[in-house]
Amino acid sequence: MPDIIELIFDDHEWFRRQFAALDELKARRRVDITAVEAVWTPLAKRLDLHAAAEEEIFYPHLLRVGEEDAEEETLDAIGDHNDIRDGVRAAAGYPILSEEWWAAVGRTRRANDEHMAEEEREGLADFRTAPAELRESLGRRFAEYFLVHRSTRDVDTSDKDPQEYVREVEEGLDEDSSAGSLRIGSLKGR
Repeated sequence: MPDIIELIFDDHEWFRRQFAALDELKARRRVDITAVEAVWTPLAKRLDLHAAAEEEIFYPHLLRVGEEDAEEETLDAIGDHNDIRDGVRAAAGYPILSEEWWAAVGRTRRANDEHMAEEEREGLADFRTAPAELRESLGRRFAEYFLVHRSTRDVDTSDKDPQEYVREVEEGLDEDSSAGSLRIGSLKGR
């Protein structure tokens, strides 16, 4: 089973290919709305599910085992997820192929590109120091998440307050009696 880092990278590559496919479709003389929908609909859904899966599975563990800047990286990532979700929601409010729709898709892409670059350079790089067993266990959970959640109906795709998200995760870490106090400050330098 691939570990969570590999699975997140796989999703990132898929996102890049799907946005490139939209570029190809847009460049055609006659843009086929059915073809655009066939790319955008699963892309929009996966963007939302990917963010939710990372927030449930990856980022709490990054806060637990990450480097000194794991909290800052997580705050930034949750903000990026909000920007991506906002773009997906905005696109849903316009007719496909309209100028407004393309603009919303463009905002979604820019937010996602920024997020992926930062996550690959920072959070995922930091997480390579986590034990292989943990990365593999989280990889199983990440893969299972998409089997259980085939739609976004039962997934919280609302924007999150980054500070509140980190506070709640850190409180949960404090309550983890099997590992003692895991406040982020106590993890720095480990």
